[in-house]
Amino acid sequence: ALPSFTQIIGVPGATRIIQGGSSLFHAEGHDHIGLSGLVFNGADLPLSGRASGLIDLRRVSHLAIEDCGVAGSGKHGIALEGSSGRITHSEISKAADAGIHSVNGAGIDITGNHVSDCGNGGILVWRGKQGDDRTIVSGNRIELIRADAGGTGQNGNGINPFRADNVTVSNNIVSDCAFSALRANSCDNVQFAGNTCLHSGETAIYAEFSSEGAVVNANIVDHAANGIAIVNFDKGGRLGTCTGNIIRNLTSTGTYPAEGAGFGTGISVEADCTASDNVIEGAPLFGLQIGWGPFMRNVVASGNVIRDAGVGIAVSVVKGTGQAVIAGNTIDNARNGAILGYRWDNPAAGDLGRGAKNPFPNIEISSNKVS
Repeated sequence: ALPSFTQIIGVPGATRIIQGGSSLFHAEGHDHIGLSGLVFNGADLPLSGRASGLIDLRRVSHLAIEDCGVAGSGKHGIALEGSSGRITHSEISKAADAGIHSVNGAGIDITGNHVSDCGNGGILVWRGKQGDDRTIVSGNRIELIRADAGGTGQNGNGINPFRADNVTVSNNIVSDCAFSALRANSCDNVQFAGNTCLHSGETAIYAEFSSEGAVVNANIVDHAANGIAIVNFDKGGRLGTCTGNIIRNLTSTGTYPAEGAGFGTGISVEADCTASDNVIEGAPLFGLQIGWGPFMRNVVASGNVIRDAGVGIAVSVVKGTGQAVIAGNTIDNARNGAILGYRWDNPAAGDLGRGAKNPFPNIEISSNKVS
């Protein structure tokens, strides 16, 4: 175990530490621990005992992991618990579980790293119960993330805050994840800003379950089963903004058999949300989906450009839904309708974007351009 005020400095790429069967470096209840210029190789061997990662740090404050390489871990590459500090400019690859796993963090900067070819996750920011975390995940490159442990979204994500409030995820490039590039589960005040999300097997950017206060801004999504979702009002998910994103080249095929209306939706929002000034091109199901069943309240969809969609905008009109405003959108080549009301996955009226009478007093539709 490493004591407090330990600094181990190697020559980047040349100082190699190879071992299997346990963590290579472990510390618990200490502070000011620094690792720099080291390469850790777990030789793809399983870890024993309490070890959760090749680097396993618990209740460590002021940690600094810089310019390191971590490869071939039998669990996580770097595992942190109750810790604070930074992980920067490091390469983590071929972890059997996640590249970086932080639990109950106290403000960690995870910046400028390259995480690749991991079994179940890229960078995971988790808590045992929902609470303030304040981790910043920025400027990382993450790719080739599988879901070896299975499931329908609990594994296979590039960056995954879980029960972690006040987390910022910005300016990352995340590609080829089995499920989501970015996935927040039961997190308040998460920010997803300026990220590039390529080739996601399911929903590229997801704020789900009891997440409140999500800001999803200025991201690029290219090739995914769904683009962006701020949903699960039935579980308490509400309150968000989805603005200035580009979403394109979606597919109707996901990583598991589709439920409900299926895959191929650009943006889905449900309650107390704005979806504005986005550009969506190539969404085979819906360009923009507002609500699902009775779960829709206080949504504004304005200033969006939607091209080459199955339906441009689908809005839930099931009895008991709240109000929505659909205004000032440009919809081009929506093959199955420009703006349609839906009861679950069934159309409920004529094309409200092409002059059909609007029988839904809670839905305001105005100034949309359809071609």
